[in-house]
This record gives sequence, structure tokens and C-alpha cells, in this order.
Amino acid sequence: MRVLLVDDEVRMAAALARGLVADGFQVETVHDGLSALESCARSSFDAVVLDIMLPALSGYEVLKRLRARQDPTPVLVLSAKDGEYDLADALDLGADDYLVKPFSYVVLVARLHALARRGREPAPATFAAGRLRLDADRRTVTLAAEPVELTPREFALLEHLMRRDGRVVSKLELLERVFEADPDTHPNVVEVYVGYLRRKLGRDSVLTVRGGGYRMGRA
Repeated sequence: MRVLLVDDEVRMAAALARGLVADGFQVETVHDGLSALESCARSSFDAVVLDIMLPALSGYEVLKRLRARQDPTPVLVLSAKDGEYDLADALDLGADDYLVKPFSYVVLVARLHALARRGREPAPATFAAGRLRLDADRRTVTLAAEPVELTPREFALLEHLMRRDGRVVSKLELLERVFEADPDTHPNVVEVYVGYLRRKLGRDSVLTVRGGGYRMGRA
């Protein structure tokens, strides 16, 4: 389970991250609201643990912007503010859960697992990009209504990119999520499979974003 931890209390965040990693989570930690939005745009997470009082952008503003761009990632708000209006504001802006500091670590972990289960509810199975259509349930791809044969790994790569709906996906995320790579896997395997997709779907079907990764184009 990949978690983005957003908190400007550096020592507390480091201790919490160590605990989560020890419990089997993958954790990325940032300390301000702008970095949180950038991380969510760059990678996908199973949950975000979000403080409210943050530099640059408050947790409320981060929530508002995530939901405005249709990012469905479950968000668990951590805050020292325990008023009922604080809770109501967070939920109204799109938070999925709310814990007041100081909190129980055991409860936090249980809440994160609950959010992950909720996030695994059925998602839309059909995706489109220009003339390209992908049906995740039927495992089919068509280009201009003509079927395209893809290998299982090519299909998984294309599906992951299309699910991100035009947002940039890093090479590291593709290695972890599509290729389930161990540390010795050469990162060029991503480029190789992107090349395979371009040959079958058109050179502009998958775009390279310098320094960022890849995103869907228009086939």
C-alpha cells in the first residue's frame, strides 16, 4: 500500500513513516501543500495522510485542488484542530476520514487499511484517448474501431497510463506498478514497452515528458 504522508512536523512525520514502513507500507513524505499536490500529480497513491496546518498551501486547499482535478485518492486528515466545524469542513472538501492529534498509531493503520479496501471498489472499466478505446473488463483495445492485439504486459502498461487520464506517470511508478520490478530491473524496460505501444498504436499515442515520465497522447 503506497501512502503519501504530508506533515510539516518533520520529526513526527519521520517517526510515523518509519512505523508505517515497518508495517509493510511504502511511504513518501513531504512537508508542505504544494509538494503534496506535485506528488499526487506525479505518482498514484492508495491513500494520503494529510495535515491541515501546512506551509505554502493548507490541507484544506490541497483537498480542494485534488478533488477539483478529479483525483479520487482517499485522504485521511490528521489535525490538532478538533472542533466539529473543522471536521465538517474537511469532509465537505472531500476528506474520507479524520483523526485528531495526538492519535493512536494502531487506529491510524486500521483506518488506512479501511480506506484501501474502500478504494478497491469497482472503478470505470472503459477508457478513451482520441480514437483509442480500452475495455479493462473484456481486456480489449480498439483503434478507430479496429481491434489491436497487445501482449498482457503491453495491455497493463496501456491500462495504467489511460487510468491516469492524461496525467504524467513516472518511470518509477510504472516499474513498480506494471512491471513489479525488483531493484535490479533495468529502468529501460519501460522505454522498450512504450516503444512497442507506439508501433502498434501510433507514435503520438504515448508522449514522453522530459524529466517526468510518460502520459497518454492521442492515437
